Amino acid sequence: MSAFASEPGLEDIRDAAGHDTEVDVAVHLHHGTVRLSILWKQEILLNADDADQLAQALQRAAEQARRITATREPDRSTST
Repeated sequence: MSAFASEPGLEDIRDAAGHDTEVDVAVHLHHGTVRLSILWKQEILLNADDADQLAQALQRAAEQARRITATREPDRSTST
């Protein structure tokens, strides 16, 4: 079983040039890192709507990662 939880709803994002490239955004549930995977190629070309959807998925993953790490680490923003 993977410790990563993938962002739902990205299944329809595909390369705008017609290649079989896919993306995945996932959060590691134990240490709160965010993984962005571009599957099958080194890059992906996105139309504007897909780029917005991917950006929103990354923002949601970042918020989830912050919640995970907040329960494990002291707040570093107040340390000098």
